[in-house]
Amino acid sequence: MGLMDFIKKQFIDVIQWTEDGNGVLSWRYPMAGMEIQYGASLTVRESQMAVFVNEGKIADVFGPGLYKLTTNTIPVLTYLKNWDKLFESPFKSDVYFFSTRQQVDQRWGTPQPITIRDKDFGAVRLRAFGNYNYSVADPRAFHTKISGTRDTYTTGELEGQLRGLILQHISDAIAQSGLPFLDLASNQIEFANALQKELSPAFEAIGLKLEGMTLQNLSLPEELQKILDQRIGMGMVGNDMGRFMQYQTGQAIPEMAKAAGQGGGGIAGDAMGLGAGIAMGQVLAQNLQQGLQGAHPAAAAAAVKPEDVMATLEKLGDLKAKGIVTQEEFDAKKAELLKKLV
Repeated sequence: MGLMDFIKKQFIDVIQWTEDGNGVLSWRYPMAGMEIQYGASLTVRESQMAVFVNEGKIADVFGPGLYKLTTNTIPVLTYLKNWDKLFESPFKSDVYFFSTRQQVDQRWGTPQPITIRDKDFGAVRLRAFGNYNYSVADPRAFHTKISGTRDTYTTGELEGQLRGLILQHISDAIAQSGLPFLDLASNQIEFANALQKELSPAFEAIGLKLEGMTLQNLSLPEELQKILDQRIGMGMVGNDMGRFMQYQTGQAIPEMAKAAGQGGGGIAGDAMGLGAGIAMGQVLAQNLQQGLQGAHPAAAAAAVKPEDVMATLEKLGDLKAKGIVTQEEFDAKKAELLKKLV
């Protein structure tokens, strides 16, 4: 190469990134055939890190600061190019900047309910959503495994992969927390912390740090929520059989009234209304009977019919099969009813 050709070559003497784009995680400094002047300055701001890549290999990583690029500041690059330290020559190397500031308000959620094993309800399908924030912590690993030689790499391109990682680890996080569903729903911070702990190694493996995680909502599908509401109602009723029958009738009357209204006042509607009245009458009669038992135990015991006891046991068996009544609750009611037949 002649002297004039050498003079005409363009050299870079200032390397920096103003980071003017939102959501950009990595950015390659535009070289366009230019070489870096020996002794050029490199500016890395507080929210950045810079990586020099020479012949496909990462030569050096620079944290925040102002650097003068010489053989002293890039010893690894010096070794790769086999420079003579006395020969101050321009060099060509790819320079990548990485944003290390936190990427906040990243959303995650379960597009479909996920199935978990629960202490109280057995197998439960639940939905969850929240947000998280992360940052680039190891640009060497992030460049090697994620961003590569792209001119720019943004949060939008990484979003799908990170969301998949979160969904993959939700079940494990719930198992690690050891909390049943009802406790998870009331301790959202504890669940979010368990999820963050479970996910952190997966983020670190690709050069990221999971800075924080929140859980905004944890819910059951509609059909399971109805069963849960019934079980909560039963818990409020307790062991009082009279209140239990009142609760069951109170749950059934709105549906009966709705069916009667849909019947348009015809025979079917009248039958539904009559059925609701009979059910209410049975409850009132049972309550009266229980009151008599309190006043005259011997007379009340004689009034208990075996068919009534069997009907009540069948109803309790149906509730147990649906998961509304536990086996322990069923056994206690069964023993109580059978004593009335003696």
